[in-house]
Amino acid sequence: MNPVELSIFANRIEAVCDEMGAALQRAAFSPNIRDRLDYSCAVFDASGELCAQAAHIPVHLGSMAFAMRGIVEAIDWQDGDMVILNDPYMGGTHLPDVTVIAPVFIDKQVLGFVANRAHHADIGAEQPGSMPLSTSLQQEGLVIHPLKLVEHDVINEAQMKRLMASMRNPAESKGDFSAQIAANRRGHKRLSELIQQLGAQQYIHALAALNNYAEQLAISCFNEIPDGEYHFSDVLDDDGLGDTDIEIEACIVVKQGKVLVDFNGTSSQVRGNVNCPISVTAAAVYYVFRCLLPAQAPACAGSFRTISITADSGSLLNAVFPAAVAAGNVETSTRIVDVVLGALAQAIPEKIPAASHGSMNNLAMGSTGDEAGQAWDYYETIGGGMGASSVADGVDAVQTHMTNTLNTPIESLEMTFPLRIHRYQVRRGSGGKGAHEGGSGIVREFEFLQPANATLLTERRSHAPWGLQGADSGMSGQNLLNQKTIKAKQNFSLQPGDILTIKTAGGGGWGENRY
Repeated sequence: MNPVELSIFANRIEAVCDEMGAALQRAAFSPNIRDRLDYSCAVFDASGELCAQAAHIPVHLGSMAFAMRGIVEAIDWQDGDMVILNDPYMGGTHLPDVTVIAPVFIDKQVLGFVANRAHHADIGAEQPGSMPLSTSLQQEGLVIHPLKLVEHDVINEAQMKRLMASMRNPAESKGDFSAQIAANRRGHKRLSELIQQLGAQQYIHALAALNNYAEQLAISCFNEIPDGEYHFSDVLDDDGLGDTDIEIEACIVVKQGKVLVDFNGTSSQVRGNVNCPISVTAAAVYYVFRCLLPAQAPACAGSFRTISITADSGSLLNAVFPAAVAAGNVETSTRIVDVVLGALAQAIPEKIPAASHGSMNNLAMGSTGDEAGQAWDYYETIGGGMGASSVADGVDAVQTHMTNTLNTPIESLEMTFPLRIHRYQVRRGSGGKGAHEGGSGIVREFEFLQPANATLLTERRSHAPWGLQGADSGMSGQNLLNQKTIKAKQNFSLQPGDILTIKTAGGGGWGENRY
């Protein structure tokens, strides 16, 4: 294919993902998907290799890219099927992220798959929000091994009923599952049209050309990293159950455009839920190196062919069943990014920013309905300060790295749940000082209007986001209940009038302050 044809093809297949995302957002019932946009959409080839993805959630997309081949090989696919799963040890991330996959048959031959992954605030955990302080996977909610929710393009109502039996608000949950099915139907239609317009053989040829181009672009880019070994380590604050200063260690070996990221030496898996399945670890690594590629680089499997990842089985970053993983997807993945960036800063210091706020600042809450009428579940992530770089200050009050969601608008939050927002503001002065200053964090303050239960899973409360090249660290985050400091990871009950305040960390600075 000539460059113009290849560019048009790349944009057309990416547009399939974009349209899937639009359909999912507009059909979803929950604010978590409809307003925060906590979902991702992608297209894969017949073997499960990534072909394209929308600019959605890095931790969703990278883990799907890593694990999809195994999922495809394990299932007997039929035309009109849709399979759902959330098992972290079969390519998922954590249980609230439910993936729906549909094959695309053309003339009785599978030529690809469309898939979407969306975060469900209720996936059947005992604690509202389904992000508990857990010690095993089973405590985190309903584990969905791959099962066919749609057969011959008809929803299996018996399977749907069994799934909804675990949910507090089955009407909302069923609406979100149905939205995911609708998004795949839209993706199936658009991808089928593209394949039929090109012809099956030309489509397959175009995918090969796209991946080869992406691979050559990646090699060219990674060749700019000097050959060598680069080491860095950082820690998680804690796992919420007594384990503190949990170390993540990386050695990056670069040789002629090929990269090995070796996490051997990282802490063993812990009792709490900050453990990662290897698919989440891969997602964090892929994200960092994807950021080094030029803007026109296709988001396909070819971009990652030159990257290898190793982590000891049973370690924090390659946990084995039944280790708890709810926070590994959100908190540990973010720290992996920090560690990989810290190692690369030794090789290409002018291209690497200081540490950002380093937490998704997860807040899960709701009620069972026993005390306050109808049951409700809500979950959100809260932004913070972005790390400064060699060319600019960090951005204030923004989601960074492994999360790419929006905030839930105050109007939507207060209309939907028994909550009132007292403050939502920039945490001025929380960025690290330097030649370029780190971005400031966020203050978000909730008043509870009915009895509820909440869980916090947050990081960078004990260990501040580091600066680079002689700059200061950002200010650590802080959680308060009725103006008293509470733990980074904690479950607690709330009464009407209680005030919960989340102060997120600022980003690290970059370069010595000349003033």
